[in-house]
Amino acid sequence: MLKHWPPLNALRGFEAAARLGSFHKAAEELHLTQSAISQQIRSLETFLEQPLFHRSGRSVSLTDAGYDLHATTQAMLQHLSVGIRRLDQYRKPNQLVVNTTPAFARHWLLPRLGDFHRQHPEVDLWLFTTFEVPDMATQTVDLSLRDDLEPQAECSHQVLFEDRLYPACHPDLLAQPAAQRTTLHGEREMDWSRWSVLGGEDVGQRTHGLNFSDPGLLLDAACEGHGVALVSQLLAARAEEKGLLRALSERRVAGPEWACLVHQDSEKSPLTRSFMGWVREALAVQRCA
Repeated sequence: MLKHWPPLNALRGFEAAARLGSFHKAAEELHLTQSAISQQIRSLETFLEQPLFHRSGRSVSLTDAGYDLHATTQAMLQHLSVGIRRLDQYRKPNQLVVNTTPAFARHWLLPRLGDFHRQHPEVDLWLFTTFEVPDMATQTVDLSLRDDLEPQAECSHQVLFEDRLYPACHPDLLAQPAAQRTTLHGEREMDWSRWSVLGGEDVGQRTHGLNFSDPGLLLDAACEGHGVALVSQLLAARAEEKGLLRALSERRVAGPEWACLVHQDSEKSPLTRSFMGWVREALAVQRCA
């Protein structure tokens, strides 16, 4: 890597001259004098210790080194331009950054986003999904809605929904004997040990089978008919409605607590209030179902 980078203005002038095949046209495009473009090119050639253009009177053409550098410079400047333009997303006036888990986003939030957008078209929602809980003090997050939250400094913490768990599988598997069904294992609350400890009945679950670290993928696998899983009542509701899941027991055991963390800087924002009001209403509907 070079110890010192050539001036960006010189690279920009070189790229324009190479693309247009003219120092004069490059000067017009960049609103500079032709002599300024010539000076930029000379300084770049001095820095690189080799010529970049063949000069013949008023006409110029690229050397082999010039062709090589032009391709690199053009790609670099285009990449830089895209990166700078992408920064606009961080200063949208009505943007609300919501963190959640991939499972919650895919199985609960995404199917309902259309309803939220119809009710609150003014909110420019940005879903930021992570497997790890964000540090609200250092990350640009207005609120976090997850099943693994603990209180954090400078944030309000509130439990929104106490989930229940139950064993389920695709309806096609019901024709198979329980002992022949593959057991799908999850982590934390989705592990079958929770079902056994809290008094769930034997539905043919076994200690071996297929294992998933993501509860969303665990639910997907059950919906695809890959086996029997312990699923979240909150996340599995839509799959049941579509006929992709069938409960294997009437029993339910305590599951995770879905909570929200709202940063104090965002707590009084109308955007935050609109989103949290909508979430609470949707959860209340599901709680009563």
